[in-house]
Amino acid sequence: MYRNLRDFLAALEGAGEVRRITQPVSPHLEISKITDEESKAPGGGKALIFEKVEGSAFPVATNIFGSMKRICMALEVTDLDEPGRRIKEFMEFDPPRSFKEAINVIPRAIEVSKFFPRTFKGKTPPCQEVVRTGDQVDLSMLPVLHCWPQDGGPFITLPMVVTRSLETGKRNVGMYRMQIFDRNTTGMHWHIHKDGSHYYNEYRRQGRRMPVAVAIGADPATIYAATAPLPRGVDEMMLAGFIRKRPVVMAPCVTVDLSVPAEAEFVLEGYVDPDELRVEGPFGDHTGYYSLADLYPVFHVTAITHRRDPVYNATLVGRPPMEDCYLAKATERMFLPMLQTVFPEVVDYWLPWEGVFHNIVVVAIDKEYPGHAQKVMSGLWGQGQMSFCKAITVMDRTVDLTNPGEIITALLTRFDVTSDITLTKGVLDVLDHSSPFPNFGNKIGLDLTERFPGEPPRSPAGADDRSGGSAAADGDVLRERLPTEIPWVADVRPLFPGRPADGAGENRILALAVEKAEDRGGRAIAEMLLERPALSDFNILVLFDREIDLDDGSLMLWKIFNNVDPGRDMVLRGRRLVVDACRKGPMDGHDREWPDELTFEE
Repeated sequence: MYRNLRDFLAALEGAGEVRRITQPVSPHLEISKITDEESKAPGGGKALIFEKVEGSAFPVATNIFGSMKRICMALEVTDLDEPGRRIKEFMEFDPPRSFKEAINVIPRAIEVSKFFPRTFKGKTPPCQEVVRTGDQVDLSMLPVLHCWPQDGGPFITLPMVVTRSLETGKRNVGMYRMQIFDRNTTGMHWHIHKDGSHYYNEYRRQGRRMPVAVAIGADPATIYAATAPLPRGVDEMMLAGFIRKRPVVMAPCVTVDLSVPAEAEFVLEGYVDPDELRVEGPFGDHTGYYSLADLYPVFHVTAITHRRDPVYNATLVGRPPMEDCYLAKATERMFLPMLQTVFPEVVDYWLPWEGVFHNIVVVAIDKEYPGHAQKVMSGLWGQGQMSFCKAITVMDRTVDLTNPGEIITALLTRFDVTSDITLTKGVLDVLDHSSPFPNFGNKIGLDLTERFPGEPPRSPAGADDRSGGSAAADGDVLRERLPTEIPWVADVRPLFPGRPADGAGENRILALAVEKAEDRGGRAIAEMLLERPALSDFNILVLFDREIDLDDGSLMLWKIFNNVDPGRDMVLRGRRLVVDACRKGPMDGHDREWPDELTFEE
């Protein structure tokens, strides 16, 4: 059991999982560039410790969760399904039916009691070995990272933000980025659907100042728990205790009536006024794009406390894969048993990294009746954090979701564009930029399950629209010829050629890199392409911006999952479908600002 961050870092170092950077580095972009490069290394690279940070006396640790080995070490498991199995054991507990069974309950009840947070009993908790209040408060002492060139300023990226409900008294520990405004104020980036925002609205309704405390750097289970999508009112410190198999020790704050992990490296204490807002952002986000500037509450810092020799813990987010992908993978596996209590037909699920956690989920179900796939889609869209998911694909239980090849095969051999698409509308994640409206838009469900009696039969994919397979069979010729025939086509590439064997009944997919213009939006391009006989062998066309490398499969998936509004950006004609995964603008009927992609090129 790791007591604190330094215990975990020592374990990582002992396992050869740490790279120390001994030369002086700047928190303005330089640490981020090194971290980004390390995160993209095979297997997630190493955890990084920057020993000498310009302008600060404190070292910085990044990428500590950024590999399968390190996230398993963080949660002290051999595989990420292990916590889920433990959760399932508790959820399957039956009330005792006899005295003997009641006696057998006692050991488990004692074990559960070990998860509850405890109060620090000593004189001075480690997180308060140094206390700064009043004029001593100066956030510039912290080595806070300016992560990406267009960021609105330096951001605290791994804060454990502690708040308490005014109405129920229940605690929330969430992770919300915090932009440094000046020596004693920051932004408080509470998304509208987060518990911190819900509690903030309770204080606003009563016109009361809201106490807030922020811990930075703790044992890895506590850091992870702050990221977990728990139901409102469930204490994240209970989850941390469950993972640790030992309670989190909490210490009362110095200037506010809240408690924080006693072993934290840094703690910021303060308050949020009910109606004070300030422009926060832009920020290079985990979508791989900048989230746009907007008005958010302001956090006033009344105290900074820390250990005598603290380590500042930060993360860098951006286009996957990065450190947060491994935290999300832990959540995916840990929360499967809880999802199955509501949807017992769900055998497994998978959130591809390219979908950045909220854009796509693939679900395997034990299908039992007609319309079962659609029932699961509707249920997931009404369930907790799943309600923000833009796309759901439902597979049969026989499909191994750990093998993407099986999913691709189902898409190529089974998907019928005329009958397997479900479109609806609903709430979207605030970071979704593809919808014409913020926080609301179109959603899509794909049914790739085997047909049951009573469901409409599938028609062969594009069988009536093809000329015979010559173009599909010779993708190299098409790739060489089409850009010379159409000036606004930069490149084409048939996807998955020969997989499965060519035939009239399989989907054939063509990726195209195209150039839009004021009078040539995605829909206009789709209509022109559908008229070209040379492309009639392909029943699914996917459009990308002209600079996209069509040989980079992960890049193309990322663009599809992030850039497509299913109701606006799909053109269906007969059994043929065109999907526009390009950047959007007025020519596409998209008037919202389109964010820039993250890059270190200024």
